[in-house]
Amino acid sequence: MPIRAFLADDHPIVRSSVRMEISRIADVQVVGEASTADELVAFIRTEPCDLLVTDFSMPGDVDEDGLAMLDTIRRLRPDLPIVVLTMLTNLALLRAIHDRGVSCLVIKSDGMSELASALRAVVAGDSYVSANARHLFHAASRRDAAPGVALTDREAEVLRLFASGRSVSEIAAQRGRSVKTISHQKISAMNKLGLRNDPELYTYAHEHGLC
Repeated sequence: MPIRAFLADDHPIVRSSVRMEISRIADVQVVGEASTADELVAFIRTEPCDLLVTDFSMPGDVDEDGLAMLDTIRRLRPDLPIVVLTMLTNLALLRAIHDRGVSCLVIKSDGMSELASALRAVVAGDSYVSANARHLFHAASRRDAAPGVALTDREAEVLRLFASGRSVSEIAAQRGRSVKTISHQKISAMNKLGLRNDPELYTYAHEHGLC
């Protein structure tokens, strides 16, 4: 029986390119596609598949944040192999994605050859991290001894959501936390990064791949 792959990305050109790469792998076929996080989660809830290839950042009402989307998929399908594609280069977010047990992590700037390697790896039951992601992880390992620079998953999440235009109150409601907790996480992250105000936060987020 062929391996049933589901593909999710909000850009049709990306989906077409990924579908073409999948078609080149024997015994793997695309059984469905989604352009939003909601469509993806709805499919995972009701339909079978053996492999998920998904963008990290997609529009959606229920699981608009990529980490929350991955958490939902993991609750529904704990053993589903996942290949995550992303344009993000922020180390805290990449680590958070990797720590959720994804099989393969591919930064889109690496190109289709890296995706092809990731797909072959996951079909063989292995894991894979693309070249640019490996470079970021390796460079960060040399900086880990520096104090005050590592954000927690939730701090990175709050900064990302805030920089994308949500208020502290909106983030609290979306994530099911108190306004006080979200505010503390935002302030803590800004202090670690040496950011003095919201304009500096927005600049940092866009320059460091948080949004």
